[in-house]
Amino acid sequence: MNITLLGLLAGVFSTISFLPQIIKIMQTKSTKDISIFMYLLFSFGSILWITYGILISALPVITTNVAILSLLIVILVLKFRYK
Repeated sequence: MNITLLGLLAGVFSTISFLPQIIKIMQTKSTKDISIFMYLLFSFGSILWITYGILISALPVITTNVAILSLLIVILVLKFRYK
């Protein structure tokens, strides 16, 4: 298996793991049990991974973390919206 394909596949599964949380938030309109600090830390980590991916030209690292950061932003926006 191509190593880039393996990285992209791992990224897909890591990224879609956030979808159930977003769906649950949208259904219940509740974010009271979600730690804002955890999502802020995770967002900062994703920004660092994106930077690292750019510096080493690693497409799977960049695309995965851009997608994850996008979903983290959605969760954070919903956290403030349904506060």
